[in-house]
Amino acid sequence: MPTLEELRIRLDDVDEQMVRLFEERMSICEEVGEYKVKNGRKVLDRQRERDKLQEVAGKVSTDFNKKAVQELYDQLMSMSRKLQYQQLVKAGALGRLPFIGVSSLDDKNARIVFPGTEGAYSQAATKNYFGEDCNNFYVRTFRDAMEAIEEGAADFAVLPIENSTAGSVDEMYDLLVEFENYIVGETIIPIVNTLAGLPGTELSDIQRVYSKGVALMQASRFLDEHGDWQQISVANTAIAAKKVLDEQDKTQAAVCSAYAAKVHGLAVLADNINDDQGNSTRFIVATNQTVSYTHLTLPTTASDVYKRQFLKDAKKISICFELPHESGSLYHLLSHFIYNDLNMTRIESRPVEGKNWEYRFFIDFEGNLADPAVKNAIRGLREESINLKILGNY
Repeated sequence: MPTLEELRIRLDDVDEQMVRLFEERMSICEEVGEYKVKNGRKVLDRQRERDKLQEVAGKVSTDFNKKAVQELYDQLMSMSRKLQYQQLVKAGALGRLPFIGVSSLDDKNARIVFPGTEGAYSQAATKNYFGEDCNNFYVRTFRDAMEAIEEGAADFAVLPIENSTAGSVDEMYDLLVEFENYIVGETIIPIVNTLAGLPGTELSDIQRVYSKGVALMQASRFLDEHGDWQQISVANTAIAAKKVLDEQDKTQAAVCSAYAAKVHGLAVLADNINDDQGNSTRFIVATNQTVSYTHLTLPTTASDVYKRQFLKDAKKISICFELPHESGSLYHLLSHFIYNDLNMTRIESRPVEGKNWEYRFFIDFEGNLADPAVKNAIRGLREESINLKILGNY
């Protein structure tokens, strides 16, 4: 029986042959890519790849090897596609993205909308991003804010999308798909909730506590110490504060910020009641504005003339897409980030409306739409996914 060292020498010999053949294969794939560039052919040919996987599986002897050789060729064809996407990008065949880089946002005299009411955390985020003296107004819901920028009643909207304790704001992800608004910025503010009531209220007076459902959850330890209090969810923490003021009932209190309490004339009954003292919320800045792009002599569509904007120094990109209902499809799509050295910072999934057990994926990754690596990744993602949408670069 051969020794381990002898077997490894034999493996090394086989590996040398495989590496040589691999380079030969990739060289041929490069020629295939050149042909596709010249003739306008798509990189991905799903039927060709399915046939190839069936073919190679029929050339090996055991069930284990059938699965293994299909996985090997799956990877080989994936690498071939990535090479060809690079060729397409270098040849300028990416296709026009509906985005153009700008040095700054045109926010002078802009009207900014936020959901909630006076004193809401969304208002604090608005002033944090646009300045204390910005022209801001409120609407009741996230949808109302998205409609305001779509219809031109506002230039920008500031909306919560993620909390460090409670996680994602699912409704916002769905609205980003539904509307043609897009993200141009973000800001993060600390969330420090208080229990607020009418002046003169004692904790022993309280029977009902109002707040946004997430805020109630974030203060669960404090509220659980008062198990006889009824917890009632409303649309917004500041709306809860306003409700307590309007109804002038000392049996009611609100979980809200100290700023909201002050705005609505309430007294702070208990300060900093969060479970997590480092709690914070990330807000996005969304818009529907486009800028004129005049470098085209023969534009074919409105999107060729009017483009969405991103700051030239933007460092984060948000996208969403759906997947073919096939084994390994998410794995292959995520490999585009690895191959192009792009750092993915977040991934979320939401059900696709009308399609049971099918999901849309939302991904944030570091990069700028002007970067060649980003262009290459987007080319591959666009060709291999379903309904790819760039939600913004900011």
